Amino acid sequence: MAGRSWTRAIVLPVLGLLADCATTAGADTGHYRVRTACGAMLGCFTGIQAALDAADRDTSGRWITVDIGAGAFREKVVLRRSRVRLVGSGAARTRLSFDAVAEHAGRYDRAHWGTAGSATLTIDADEVAVTGITIENAFDYLANDALPAGDPRKIGNSQGVAVMLDVHSDRVALDRVAILGYQDTLFTRGKRAVIRGSVIAGNIDFIFGNGTLLIEDSEVRTRRRAVPTPPDGFASFITAPSTQLSQPIGIVVYRSRLTREPGVEDASVALGRPWHPTTTFADGRYADPQAVGQAAFVDCTMDVHIHPDRWTGMAGTARDGTKSRIFLPAESRFAETGSRGPGARRNRAAEGNTEYDIAHTRKLIFAGWSPKG
Repeated sequence: MAGRSWTRAIVLPVLGLLADCATTAGADTGHYRVRTACGAMLGCFTGIQAALDAADRDTSGRWITVDIGAGAFREKVVLRRSRVRLVGSGAARTRLSFDAVAEHAGRYDRAHWGTAGSATLTIDADEVAVTGITIENAFDYLANDALPAGDPRKIGNSQGVAVMLDVHSDRVALDRVAILGYQDTLFTRGKRAVIRGSVIAGNIDFIFGNGTLLIEDSEVRTRRRAVPTPPDGFASFITAPSTQLSQPIGIVVYRSRLTREPGVEDASVALGRPWHPTTTFADGRYADPQAVGQAAFVDCTMDVHIHPDRWTGMAGTARDGTKSRIFLPAESRFAETGSRGPGARRNRAAEGNTEYDIAHTRKLIFAGWSPKG
């Protein structure tokens, strides 16, 4: 026993010293490393959140780089410090994943909202660059989707966010990343963000929210459902913008490919539908009438899974508390222009807005900002 006490008395301070050295090394250089195993490497952490927590203590205002090595990291990560670069070893080699689902994730969110709480990576800061990493919500959506209605095992709130651009986010650039989930994969509710050269995959409303988001030169991949396409003809929806009417830009997809995984049926996927979140007002709680969603698809290549009607409606909460208010595409700010590929064919009644000024959109988004990965 005496020998063990002596060993413990020596080892614990040494371990503490090594941890302090790791943090100090990162603080001195503005460069932190994340590895599945650090060994004697200084400035190294075995978790992404631990590295970000250490970076939070740097109040210099300079850019911080968090260099993430190859491997799988299972954790929920919140990035709050401005001027941070998260640099992975490539989307095929570095993977961040967690399996939170809205049904049980309210404890992770400041407002106890399960959808927001389910996010694997939350970015709530200005000037952030993320590159070379896969970010996934690994909740088993398909197994839950396959359960019949009324099955006590079936989760009703099956939203699982992979990336959330939170309310304080602005000037966020994601480059050469993969953002993977099923329902509600990418939640934008901050200011400006751009995604380039990346893959975004999901099925139900998988790019949604009220933020300003430009997706360009990327792949937008629809994933299958575990149930047949319903009678209304729509199995999935790519976007669900809730853009405030005072905000000119919502979700814009530019020069990108709309693809599908095996099992996604022809003509079963809408480009989007209007989301009017249920909101508390002085006279009651109902769908926000000012959330007049803006979404545009510009110069995109579309596979045949895109529905000829292009857009569809979405139910919202009426003033009597029922989900009887149906918001139609014609009441929204939807646009499509320059489409090509087998999914570009549209019904004549679904022509809608075929004009969109992408140059003006880019000018507004990049005003005072030149994103670098």
